[in-house]
Amino acid sequence: MSSQTSNNGMNRRDFLKAGGMGTLALTLGSTGVLALGSKTSADTTNNPTSGFGGYGPLVPDPNGILDLPEGFHYKIISEEGGQLTNGEKIPGAFDGMAAFEGPNHTTILVRNHELGTSGANPVVGINPYNPAAIGGTTAIVVGPNREVIKEYVTSSGTIRNCAGGATPWGTWLTCEETRSATHGYVFEVDPQQPENEMSRTPIKDMGRFSHEACAIDPATGFVYLTEDASPSYLYRFIPNDKSQNPGALQKGGKLYAAAIEAVTDPAASTFKTGQKFQIVWKELDPHLCREDAKAQGCIEFSRLEGAFFQAGVFWFDDTSAGDKKLGRVYRYFPATNTLELFYEGRDANDMEYPDNICMTPWGDLWFAEDGSGDDRIMGITPEGKIYPFAHNRLSGSELAGPIFSPDGNTLFVNIQSPGKTFAIWGPFQRRNSARAREMSYAAPAKHFAPQVSDKLAQVAESQGMSILEAAAFERHGVKMI
Repeated sequence: MSSQTSNNGMNRRDFLKAGGMGTLALTLGSTGVLALGSKTSADTTNNPTSGFGGYGPLVPDPNGILDLPEGFHYKIISEEGGQLTNGEKIPGAFDGMAAFEGPNHTTILVRNHELGTSGANPVVGINPYNPAAIGGTTAIVVGPNREVIKEYVTSSGTIRNCAGGATPWGTWLTCEETRSATHGYVFEVDPQQPENEMSRTPIKDMGRFSHEACAIDPATGFVYLTEDASPSYLYRFIPNDKSQNPGALQKGGKLYAAAIEAVTDPAASTFKTGQKFQIVWKELDPHLCREDAKAQGCIEFSRLEGAFFQAGVFWFDDTSAGDKKLGRVYRYFPATNTLELFYEGRDANDMEYPDNICMTPWGDLWFAEDGSGDDRIMGITPEGKIYPFAHNRLSGSELAGPIFSPDGNTLFVNIQSPGKTFAIWGPFQRRNSARAREMSYAAPAKHFAPQVSDKLAQVAESQGMSILEAAAFERHGVKMI
C-alpha cells in the first residue's frame, strides 16, 4: 500500500483509522447495532435499498478450469513449477494472499505456500527461519495490463503457511498452521524488503498454535486471529507498540481468547432480568494458549478459518459448524463488544465449508469453499441474497486467497493444487463504501439467518440483545431460557 500523504495531510493509514471511527458512530446509532424486534429470524424482503443480486449463472469454461459469469475473463498469471524471476521453480500449495499498491499502478501480491518439511516445489529462500522447512511466501508484481513483471520469494523456512492477513501499513502476516516446539507462529513479511530479518523472526507473543487467518482493526491496531484446530479458539492480540509500522508487532503484547460470561445488569427491573451475557477476553500464556483457553472456559468453535476486517466489523467463519456441518459465518463488533452468528449453512447449494473470506469493493461478503466436492466462490449481499461467482472445474482442490487489486478492477485467487494464480476481470460493481458499511449492520436473509425459537427471541428482546447475538450465545452452550 502506498503511504504517500494526500493534499489534506491525511495518509492512507490515517484515512483507514478515520473510516473505522465513522463506522463506530454508525453502529452506535439510536437503533442499536441490529434492530430485529422479536422476529425469530431476520427478513430483508422490505429492505428499501435497491439490491444487487450477483452476476447471473456461471458459464462452463470450455477449457475446463474455472467457470465464471458471462462477461468475465481470467488469465493464469502464475503456475506451480514455473519459473521465478531468479530462475528457481515457483513453489506449490498456493493458499492465502494479500494485494498491495505498488509503484507505477502495479499490484504486489503476497502469496502463502502451505508446505511442510518435504515435497515437490519447495520455497527456496536465502534467509530461512528453519532451513529444514519448505514453506514460506512469494510475491508477484502485476502490471496494469495483468502481466507479471516480477515474481520472487519473500520469506522461507516456515511450515504450512495457510492464511494470514494484510496489515494497514502494507505488510503481510503469514500464519503457520501447525504447532510444535519451534513452529506455530506468525511472521511479518514486507514484499518490498523480501527475506529481511523481520521475515524470519516469529512474533511469539501472538501465540504458538495452529494459526489460520488474522485481521487488524485499523482504529486500534488490535489483531484478531483464528485457529484451524478442533476445537479452536478466537484470539485477540493487543500489541505493546501501537504505532502500526513494520516490525512494531515484534515488540510484544498480550494475547487473549474470547469467552462468554454472565454478568449482573445494574439496570435490572421487573421488566428486565438482572442477568445478561457478554463477551470477555481472557489473557493467555502465548506459549500454552490452547491449554489456557480451555482451562478458562473460552468459547470452543468447531474449526475456524477465514478472517477479514472492514467497516468496523471483524468477520470470521467456522468451516464445519452447524447442525448440518456446512459452516457458519460470524461477525464481531469491537465498538460494542458484540458477537453475532450471521449465517448458518443449511443447504450445500448456498454454503459448503467456507474458508478464506474477503469483502468486495462494492460491499458484498465473499467466501471461498474447501469442501469434499465442487468448490466455489460465493457472495452474500447486504440485501440478503447469496450467489455464486466462480467454480473450480479443474480439480477437487480448494479455491484460496481471494483478494481484489487496490483499484478494485481485478480479483486474484488461487487454486491450491495444482497451484495456479488467476487474475479475473469483467463488469464488477463500482466501489461503494456506504454499502460496505451497510453490510456491517444488515440483517441476514430469512433463509440463511440462524433459526431460534420464539422463546429465545423473546428473551433476547428482553435483554436488549439482537437475535443474532442470542443465537451466537445459545449455539455455544449458554442457557438463556
